[in-house]
Amino acid sequence: MTLNLDALKDSPRLLIEARLKPVQGMRFQPTGFPEIGAAEYDGPDGEKMLLVESAQSMANRLEAVCWDSVKDNFVEPLTNLPYINILDGGGGFLTSSVLDSHRLNSNYVMESSNGIVPEMLHEELKELDGRSIDLRKAAAAILKYDIGSIIHGVFLVKQGYKKWENLKEGRIRLPRIVSAFIEAEDIKIASSGGAKLDHINPSQKDGKGNVIYSKDEYVSPKITAYFNIDLAQLRGYGFSDTVTELLIVLSLFKVRRFLECGLRLRTACDLDVDMITVTRPDGFEIPETADLEKALPDLIAAANREGVFADPVITEVTYRK
Repeated sequence: MTLNLDALKDSPRLLIEARLKPVQGMRFQPTGFPEIGAAEYDGPDGEKMLLVESAQSMANRLEAVCWDSVKDNFVEPLTNLPYINILDGGGGFLTSSVLDSHRLNSNYVMESSNGIVPEMLHEELKELDGRSIDLRKAAAAILKYDIGSIIHGVFLVKQGYKKWENLKEGRIRLPRIVSAFIEAEDIKIASSGGAKLDHINPSQKDGKGNVIYSKDEYVSPKITAYFNIDLAQLRGYGFSDTVTELLIVLSLFKVRRFLECGLRLRTACDLDVDMITVTRPDGFEIPETADLEKALPDLIAAANREGVFADPVITEVTYRK
């Protein structure tokens, strides 16, 4: 399949559904939340529903599948995309704006190298001081230093940074372009248990010694991953056609990568793809991973020639406690 995005030109959204199933057996372990455990709820027709993976978790997973943890860099098709690389005091890799949960607004980014990143953003956006925020200009500045923050969304705020009131007050906020979640329908609980055995002193207390426990897993006839790519929001940033196409292809690449290599969500939640469907717009087919990988380097190079990325594209900073 060749890369053809014509069907997306007039669509405000690209909606994708992926039917999932456990790799082995029928049981799976959903995400859990403090004090409430698994998120069970009633569907509109009274069916028992379950949140398998939340939107915030999925946003982070879509970033993680684009990272090569051996090289501490983007996977090969994405090299030469801009991001912030954070080193520790000894010059070793600490984290990056790709990996940290708040992306460009991570405290490891904002408080690194004596505040160099806020200074760079201030220089890009100082004309907005005392004015209403122009999200097109804000998006251009964010794209320059961290393309992932455009897709993932970011809320720029740094308390105590007095030089730039816009940053201090948190007036720059970009919603996610790609949002996703996984839910299961008509769920039933599969209760089981286990034991942690202490062969030295089984009578110890407070989590030591022998510990017998119960656990709940789930079964469902239908597990679905939902992906929503907000094309209208992306177009609203006023990027060039080249950059807009790059961001769409990058978003599709993230979805493909997640469905191919990111579905082992937990030890007891290892899923596989059964079927992928585009529900909106009609007539669009998701390009194959190989086609996306082939297109990305040329799109990245073309965007770089337009001067929209930082030079160098990787901004390297140091974080010290």
